[in-house]
Amino acid sequence: MRAINMIKFLLFSLSFSHVFSIVASQALPSYSGRNGEWQLLHESVGISAMHMQLLHNNKVIIFDRTDFGPSNLLLPNGICRVDSSDTMLQTDCTAHSILYDIVTNGFRPLMIQTDTWCSSGAVLPNGTLVQTGGYNDGDRNIRSFTPCNDDEYCNWIEFPQSLIQRRWYASNQVLPGGRIIIVGGRRQFNYEFYPSSWNGVIFLDFLMETNDQGLENNLYPFLHLLPDGNLFIFANTRSILLDYNQNMVLKEFPKIPGDDPRNYPSSGSSVLLPLDENDAIIEPEIMVCGGAPRDSFIQAMQGIFIRATSTCGRLKVSVPNPSWTMEDMPMARVMGDMILLPTGDVLIINGAELGTAGWELGRGPVTRPIIYRPSDDVSNWRFSVMSPSPRPRMYHSSAILLTDGRILVSGSNPHVYYNFTNVEYPTDLSMESFSPPYLSPEYDPIRPRILSADEKMGYGGKLFWLSFQVQAYLTVSVLSVTIVAPSFATHSFSMNQRMVLLKIAGVTDIAPSTYNLVVAGPSTAEIAPPGYYMLFVVHAHVPSYGRWVKIG
Repeated sequence: MRAINMIKFLLFSLSFSHVFSIVASQALPSYSGRNGEWQLLHESVGISAMHMQLLHNNKVIIFDRTDFGPSNLLLPNGICRVDSSDTMLQTDCTAHSILYDIVTNGFRPLMIQTDTWCSSGAVLPNGTLVQTGGYNDGDRNIRSFTPCNDDEYCNWIEFPQSLIQRRWYASNQVLPGGRIIIVGGRRQFNYEFYPSSWNGVIFLDFLMETNDQGLENNLYPFLHLLPDGNLFIFANTRSILLDYNQNMVLKEFPKIPGDDPRNYPSSGSSVLLPLDENDAIIEPEIMVCGGAPRDSFIQAMQGIFIRATSTCGRLKVSVPNPSWTMEDMPMARVMGDMILLPTGDVLIINGAELGTAGWELGRGPVTRPIIYRPSDDVSNWRFSVMSPSPRPRMYHSSAILLTDGRILVSGSNPHVYYNFTNVEYPTDLSMESFSPPYLSPEYDPIRPRILSADEKMGYGGKLFWLSFQVQAYLTVSVLSVTIVAPSFATHSFSMNQRMVLLKIAGVTDIAPSTYNLVVAGPSTAEIAPPGYYMLFVVHAHVPSYGRWVKIG
């Protein structure tokens, strides 16, 4: 009876700890498991993490840019990058990319030849990262990184002039067939595909219409692949449904309420909320949070820093008459990152309360993450305020979900070059992790541990087997299985991020505290494009560590 009461208390605490955090967060003198915990992993990794991508071998690709001079990390064996077109440093013997190992906490330098500043990326179904564009000599280049067994020799491969148009501040999305669509970029009102399609570049009026003259506010457009195979595109305050196969705009959705833009440089963030295969009809829903008033960029250039946007909007895109449902965050935020947690909740992390994205244009760092619960039964306590990081993470910072449920956080460089002295917000080369409350040891009795799982998962509801242990199994009603696509994170948008809740076909106990679990794979590639996903077993809102599974 005592054990049962303990589990009931843990469930009660897990369900309502966010309420306590909102009330007590301002008085917390130190980190608490109930409000998440921060850990400093490295004081310096040598570069500022402008871009990050988790790979299926539990390594993270991190890179910055090449056109600002030396970093704080030397390339190995006396290797140097020689580039006569570089305006800062024609011979550069420092690294601008690293490969970080989340298991060992080690990292090593990688070699990038051309400029990757403000670029985009996506992972192919075979696990290869395809990075697209950048600036100057790199704006039409494609670079790839393929994980290999002999990790010491894996490095970037560059394909010069492989894009039809320059791509700087563009966004990418993996499509059901494994291709990548690359949308927009500075002064690019069009899209193209990788591999290139027969029709080359396709003009998109929407991108020109959403471009604020002299301000833009439509760079890094938010892209989300919907279950019907069409592409949702959000830029500035507007959004459309694009049939990229027929190159037709099928629909324009209502503008998000208010006049505040949500895209770079008024950088908000966006996620496609989890898709649930248990629903008879899957209704995709987009969420957009944060941003900045339309004239924030101009005002910040003059030294006037306006309060950022504090609203979030949700839009069910498949209903007959879509309309935005608006909610208020506990604090305003620009340059925040939105990350889907294994539980289906949304973490909003990093950013500033004043100003906008851009060099020297942000003030008032928001160091407290918040967790948002999208489910309908918690409408009166959507947001939970978490423990603060001791380090500001503003312009050119990034964050991603790891397989163990932590959030990897790094970067922040609001300056043209690396600048560590005599500035309000020095360039930050450190790396931290944030552990959401579900990783608190008090939830270990109800935390699942995956013992074994199939390595591949098929479409059409094909069955998938795994086994797991949990000390205090409750009931199948609080059990779920989620798959999460690892995202390419940069400039407050996690490209290709998506989560699917799989349908449970059966649970059987095979030994004390040990269970077999059978789930049905995703229905279609439109719901889960082919590739590697992190699979989590979630029990009473507490996730296991993730396992990699290949879908398709």
